[in-house]
Amino acid sequence: MTRRYAVVLGLVALLLSLPGYAADTVHLAVDPSKPGARIDRNLFGQFAENLGQGLYEGIWVGPDSPIPNTRGIRNDVVAALRELKVPNVRWPGGCFADQYHWRKGIGPRDKRPATVNSAWGDVIDTNAFGTDEFMDFIQQIGSTPYVSVNVGSGTPQEAAEWLEYMTAAAPTALARERAANGHPEPYRVGFLGIGNESWDCGGAMSPEYYVSLMKVYSRFVLNMNPAQREHEQMLKIAVGPGTPSTQWTEAVMQAWKQHTWSWNINGLSLHWYTVPKGWPPSTDSVKFGLDDYASSLKATLFMDEFLRKQEAVMDTYDPEKKVTLTVDEWGAWHAPLAGTNPAFLVQQNSMRDAVLAALNLNIFARHAARVRMANIAQMVNVLQAMILTDKEKMVLTPTYYIFKMYVPFQDATSLPVTLDAGTYSRGNVKLPRVDAIAARDAAGRLLLSLTNLDAESPVVIDADLAGVTAKSATAQTLAAAAVNSVNTFAAPATVVPRATAVTVHGGKLNITLAPASVTVVAIEP
Repeated sequence: MTRRYAVVLGLVALLLSLPGYAADTVHLAVDPSKPGARIDRNLFGQFAENLGQGLYEGIWVGPDSPIPNTRGIRNDVVAALRELKVPNVRWPGGCFADQYHWRKGIGPRDKRPATVNSAWGDVIDTNAFGTDEFMDFIQQIGSTPYVSVNVGSGTPQEAAEWLEYMTAAAPTALARERAANGHPEPYRVGFLGIGNESWDCGGAMSPEYYVSLMKVYSRFVLNMNPAQREHEQMLKIAVGPGTPSTQWTEAVMQAWKQHTWSWNINGLSLHWYTVPKGWPPSTDSVKFGLDDYASSLKATLFMDEFLRKQEAVMDTYDPEKKVTLTVDEWGAWHAPLAGTNPAFLVQQNSMRDAVLAALNLNIFARHAARVRMANIAQMVNVLQAMILTDKEKMVLTPTYYIFKMYVPFQDATSLPVTLDAGTYSRGNVKLPRVDAIAARDAAGRLLLSLTNLDAESPVVIDADLAGVTAKSATAQTLAAAAVNSVNTFAAPATVVPRATAVTVHGGKLNITLAPASVTVVAIEP
């Protein structure tokens, strides 16, 4: 425990013990008799793009690197990601996806052509990290690939051949080529993204033009492994909106409603970043105070309204919710760190970002009937990353720890929560003081996530758990000395989860939440 953090917790405890002083109490109730939607584990997906040092150095160092690796992939990063039980990883983009030509990234690495990454800084991409390396990485971390095909500058034939290379079980020419490259067994592709941001960097298309292309790609870009067409079906995700407008969602869903046997989609993507001051992103990721903290959280809570607008359109065409709404890019987008290449999108990751991540995951959980997949941007060294690296050094961010604390929620069944959240005011910004979700996992444990948005005062939670038999309860809290506290290579444990006292008795739960904190409680039946 850092000295500063210990001092803060000590002051909180001292204040609570003083005569006449009491932290405000928020009353909360969980109704275990009304189970809701399953919180799909794919809501905790990740995103790795050929961007900056996200792949090169962050994941791939090459087999000859002095950094410990397995076939060129960093062992420390793999070990950290395995702890998160990462359900899926989206690759190769992002904007990079619509300029990526897969053939340049297979075969002997010394014979692969170097290309220019015009999407992100015009840097040289050696193509050392390609399809087989990505699939190796996926297998090492125990995840499922979410592959984005090139619709902007590619062709349906190119995309179809890529899927055949990856998935063909029969001895086709492309399957034999894959075997010659050291991979005789077909890969499993769990998800197929049909383009990326086709309304902008993916080709500046109109919704109607994109829909016409989407039908062709859906028809001809096929998983060539019969076993993956039934029991492990590859789900196809169409490009959806990146602004609150419903025009794009309307066009895609109308086409889906009228689709014939020849094509289908299983999901619609949505992109929304937290950019409180508008584009280009200008909020600092380290040097900020409580006003910026509050405005960032206010901006991120818009995700709920955004989802509701798109869901209303989807419900019109798909009341049975067959098509998932996939939030495959989300997170805080701050100004690039000083001294870094602006095109590499490098930013620090603070306690503010951890709270922001928890709020988004909570929103997704409340929308779990329709939102069944999401991918934070991004996994390593880019935007709101889980992990930061510098040559042989690695540090886990506060956002990493949120994902680790939320692992028990993967595939748990949501339960309704009612609470008088109160209000946290900072300047002209008003926020709910507390945010909470509840769920029951397969083992019967009751899970609670409790977020105190108030950065200036602790909150006492008085929870009614009527009907819940509780043998014991444990809690972990992620908190920090300040909202801009970060983990660095020199001080990697500044913001890490710590055990928190919690009492459960007579159907009541009582716990004190530190300022600007996230707490996960597990109650054993």
